[in-house]
Amino acid sequence: MSGSSRKRAPPPATGSVPTSSVAVRSEVGPACLQAIARDYPDGAVVGEHCHIDGQSIHATAGVMEIQAARRLWLVPPQRGLWVPPRLAHALRARGGVSLRTLYVAPDRAKRLLGDTPCGFAVPLLVRELILRMLDPCVAGDRDRNGRLAAVLVDELADLHPDGISLSMPSDPRLARVCASILAQPGEERRIDDFARQAGASVRTLGRLALHELGCPLSAWRQQARVLSAVPRLIAGEPVTRVAQSLGYETNGAFAAIFKRLIGVSPREYHKSC
Repeated sequence: MSGSSRKRAPPPATGSVPTSSVAVRSEVGPACLQAIARDYPDGAVVGEHCHIDGQSIHATAGVMEIQAARRLWLVPPQRGLWVPPRLAHALRARGGVSLRTLYVAPDRAKRLLGDTPCGFAVPLLVRELILRMLDPCVAGDRDRNGRLAAVLVDELADLHPDGISLSMPSDPRLARVCASILAQPGEERRIDDFARQAGASVRTLGRLALHELGCPLSAWRQQARVLSAVPRLIAGEPVTRVAQSLGYETNGAFAAIFKRLIGVSPREYHKSC
């Protein structure tokens, strides 16, 4: 299939357009790769869409929220997300985002990274290879570009799942509750308040949460709070301020749940950003 007929690019961001866009396409034997760089301003939204190809997404700066397969994925720098071919997904930029995408032809996508979305740590080599493919001095050199793409194919096959995500509900009653939690993660509300918002009994809401989220609503809210903290820590906001705004009485309580879900303490994460 020709490059002009393979529609890989997402729709324009809602209310804005990417501030820059560069694309490089490379064919390597049976593999077809395309690297794209785009910059999005804070708050930009790319509505639900899908691609013929599989898509490896990461950002060199900024944090992305990506919804796919009834999950909300948080993708900070040094992390990426694999979106299989033809899977609908949507993106929101948290802070200015410098997005780097690698599209993988569908005949190779499943063998490389599977047919379900997954987060992963982006190795330094993979990041540098994609950046090199986007270098104008390399993009016009078919042989050199092909060699870089061949190495990328090998490296993609070795990626291991390592993502930050939340289950998202399909039931509209629970969806209303989850949306309100995501909008104000630090707000203190009781389960009775959420049940009234959902138009359901406390028991029904609890049953819906276990069925659709895989955990009690209280546990999901803790996860949502931690996810909301990540972009703020990356932006340099003090840990104490973040913890207090999310309803934690002590830094220790916040640190315990953050480390359990993310793998490091908030201060360690803050220093690494």
